[in-house]
This record gives sequence, C-alpha cells and structure tokens, in this order.
Amino acid sequence: MANSRIITLDLNFQNKTQAIASYLIRHNDGAVLIESGPGSTLSALEAGLAKENLSPRNITHVLLTHIHLDHAGAAGWLSKQGAEIYVHPNGAPHLLNPEKLIASATRIYGDRMDQLWGEFLPVEQNQLKVPNDAEPIGIGNLEFIPINTPGHAEHHFAYLFEDLCFSGDVGGVRIPGYQYLRAPMPPPELHFERWLESIARLRREKFTRIAPTHFGIYDDAEWQLNELEKNLVATRKWLEEIMPSEPTVEELREKFAAWMSEQSRVQGLSADVIQAYTLANPIGMSADGLIRYWKKFGSA
Repeated sequence: MANSRIITLDLNFQNKTQAIASYLIRHNDGAVLIESGPGSTLSALEAGLAKENLSPRNITHVLLTHIHLDHAGAAGWLSKQGAEIYVHPNGAPHLLNPEKLIASATRIYGDRMDQLWGEFLPVEQNQLKVPNDAEPIGIGNLEFIPINTPGHAEHHFAYLFEDLCFSGDVGGVRIPGYQYLRAPMPPPELHFERWLESIARLRREKFTRIAPTHFGIYDDAEWQLNELEKNLVATRKWLEEIMPSEPTVEELREKFAAWMSEQSRVQGLSADVIQAYTLANPIGMSADGLIRYWKKFGSA
C-alpha cells in the first residue's frame, strides 16, 4: 500500500505556482482531495482534475486540514457536486454558516476579498462529516487518520496517510528547492505552546514524508518538524524581546518584516521565492497574529 499515487494539483493562486496545493488520491470509486483550495482557484482545480481525466463530480471526499479560506473556500461548491467534506469539530459550524468567517476575512482583506478568495459557499449539511481525533477515516481502499493539531488554528487536523502526513499549516510553509521554512502565524488563534505540543504529537506518529498545503511533498519530515520547532521558539523569544517596548501594530509589522527579510537574505532566497513565501504566508498577518497572542497569553 505504501505507494498510492498522490498527485499534487497546483492551484496557481494569484497566478503564482507553488503557493497553494490540493492533493489528489484515487480510490476504487473516485478520488479524494486533501484541501479544496479557495473559490478563486476553482478553474485551476478543474483543469488539474481534467488532466487526470476526472471532473469535480468524481471527487467523493474532501479532507480539510482547517477552515481558513486558502484551504477550505471551495469546499461548499464541491459539496454541491456531491463530495463529502471532512473537517475538525471546531470548524464545522463555520462551514455550514460561513457568515462570521467571511466577515472576519473581509475586515482583513477588504475589497480584495473576491479577487483573492472568490466565492465561499456553505457546505451542504448532509455532506458535512466531523471525525474525531485519531478516528480512522476509511474511503474505498484508503485510510486516513485525523490528528488534532492546534497552534496555527484551533480547528486544525493533520491527516496521516501511509508513511505521509498532510500537515496543512501546522507543519509550516515551504517551497520546493529550498531548505527553508516559515511558520504561518495569523490571528486570532496562534498559540505557541499548543503548536509545540502539536509538533511533539506529530513526531510520535513516525511518518517519514510530509506534505504542507504550501507546498509540495517532502521526504525529510523529521528535518521539517525540527526546523519548525526552532522557528517557533526563536519567534517567541524575539517577541518577548520586542513587546516590552510596546510597539504599535505598524511598528511590530515593520520590525517583523525586517527580521524576516534578514532571515531570507542569510538563506540567499531570490526575490521570486520571497514573493511566493509572502503570498502563501503574508508577513503582516503573522505580525497581527503575534500581537494578538501577546495580548491574550504572552504578557502573562
């Protein structure tokens, strides 16, 4: 079983390759997607499926790692084509009634909402499935294990499949060709301690390959989890040094952007690669997540 064919569909987000993936795995009666991507990339999703001689109607199941728009925005549309949508219990209510999710995203993205994310339709109630932590999901001849992994978001599952972990955002953001990784830290649910616990939990699962949604399948899962842990610990330490001077949000964004660009320079990343990382993981949003975390938990 250890070589079920996993196809990486590049959703070509904002005309950028290697920013958002949806992973396709065939089974006896159709195919599974890990992540739907946003509504704005549906045409790229359909084109990717067509290359595999599939249509959206052949997608029987969609496993969402979490409900952020770049991962789950097209789930409602796919449910209307007949797919069952699997999601963390904390995320399920927002897929049935996405008004709150859309409102909070609109506060962040304003009039760029539609261009970035497209339409976010509610998931059909009878198509929504809410698995429990570590409860196997059998689909035809395939089996997936959802692992509760908060830290990036409270509604986050990673999915174990054979020797691989689909890590959503809890495994970090990474682009093929570079031994470099970033932790996406948006508001409102960033929590360093829970995230570090999630990494420890994933380590116990002993998979060798890891597939973050941003972007691709890697054979060095251990390196990725170790690097992510170092990254989170360093960021928390940086935050502890910066916040006592009580910077404004704007100042923190500037300081964080400068810190990140210094890291990129040390790594020797090209402008094009930095742009791809920034699309997958906007720096200003991580700065906002850091401030929110500090106000809720850090200053204690």
